[in-house]
Amino acid sequence: MHVHEQVLAVANDIASVRADATFGVGEVVRALPQLNESSVRTHVVSRCCVNAPKHHPHKWPYFRRVARGKYQVEAPYRRKRDARGSGRKGRETAAGSPAARPLSTAGTRRETIHAIIQRDESAYVAECLEVAVVTQGRTLDEVVENLRQALALHLEDEDMAALGLVEHPRVQLIYDMATAS
Repeated sequence: MHVHEQVLAVANDIASVRADATFGVGEVVRALPQLNESSVRTHVVSRCCVNAPKHHPHKWPYFRRVARGKYQVEAPYRRKRDARGSGRKGRETAAGSPAARPLSTAGTRRETIHAIIQRDESAYVAECLEVAVVTQGRTLDEVVENLRQALALHLEDEDMAALGLVEHPRVQLIYDMATAS
């Protein structure tokens, strides 16, 4: 499961018990201890927020910032409340329950990190989808080498199992360009 999908699932768990469908960034960070805190924060406040400045080539329209540190799940992505008034759809929340355990286990770790490369005005920009890594270069070769180095630094002291990745993941590069007019 990608970081943005995990963030949406947890935000829905938190927001579904509130009438206004809101949640706080800190609540999502605490609910996803297996993920890098910076990645989770970046996804909530920027990558998944419809009214955040456009800093990322790929965004998901999951949340709207309604106040400082307070976000609301957008209507199309809200989980419906079940008969008990809870949006958890039968998921437990006690320690050790399915909702409290990390979403990845050794048997389901991803082998690939996906990175999107786009041409900017003066450079190529590469952004990873599963981890919070963004870099750039003047040429495609340079951006690929910069991405390799940035990923090595980012993953250096990380627990790969907690990130849901195998020990030495592959990187799949996707070049995104506009069609000719």
